[in-house]
Amino acid sequence: MALKTRITELLGIEHPIVQGGMMWVGRAELAAAVSNAGGLGILTALTQPTPDDLRREIDRCRSMTDKPFGVNLTILPSVSPPPYAEYRQAIIDSGVKIVETAGYKPQEHVDHFKEHGIIVLHKCTAVRHALSAERMGVDVISIDGFECAGHPGEDDIPGLILIPAAADKVKIPMLASGGIGDGRGLAAALALGADGVNMGTRFCATKEAPIHDNIKQFLVDNDERGTNLIFRKFKNTGRVARNAISDEVVEISAAPEAEFKDIQPLVSGARGRVALETGDVDAGLVWAGQVQGLIHDIPSCQDLLTRMVADAETVMRDRLGAMLADPVA
Repeated sequence: MALKTRITELLGIEHPIVQGGMMWVGRAELAAAVSNAGGLGILTALTQPTPDDLRREIDRCRSMTDKPFGVNLTILPSVSPPPYAEYRQAIIDSGVKIVETAGYKPQEHVDHFKEHGIIVLHKCTAVRHALSAERMGVDVISIDGFECAGHPGEDDIPGLILIPAAADKVKIPMLASGGIGDGRGLAAALALGADGVNMGTRFCATKEAPIHDNIKQFLVDNDERGTNLIFRKFKNTGRVARNAISDEVVEISAAPEAEFKDIQPLVSGARGRVALETGDVDAGLVWAGQVQGLIHDIPSCQDLLTRMVADAETVMRDRLGAMLADPVA
């Protein structure tokens, strides 16, 4: 049984599984491996130091796969923002056909991508934001539940509620994101009304993820309790793995008089990159979701996707099918 959905048809992929864009992780090695395995790999634009570097990374990814892949462009409010328009133009010039957008006021980016016939996936953390993005003209909504790594918004709605709540109102194809790491999660997402899934943390614990093996093992060893919520008091909640740094951030932030500048040195992206590249799990923040509790190995992307789809099919055919075949009298 093949899992054919609106997502597989629209994106031209075999399996309804998308790799989320992740800072310092979404490089050609991982994106190409996911795409070669039948999913949709995603390069992270801002991982590359300049738009020209992004062009080269897109070319590198294209040399590693002839399957569809996309690029993530996350727009964040900043005193000195990166040259988003130049990154956007690099994506367009490189002939990329699929883009994942996220973040702050993406309208101009969405409009420009759509002018060039690019399929736009937009990440949201609330139904109202999903409906706004749908009106904006995006093609796919990725709805992120409270379980997810990164920024889950301020509503604290977990996927079991958020996914069907969004599916009730969103008309375009939808990806479920947050807390999904195996075939059971894939089957559940489809049952809740999604057309596929978006995974981040789970893809970090794969052979092709371009991060240190110590970090991958750290994710395997952690359980579902092994995260911290940071930036809560600053209305920019983030979910990260629990380590010495995130524990310190939580402790400092708990003081009534705490300001963001008090934790800023601890949460810099540069420190997080050091952690991922050196394997020192306490060097900086490691962004990870509660799905850590479902990660028990470090497979290849091919093995992970093959297993997920087979397990989802088994759940739907054998477990749920058996319940329908033998109703309780």
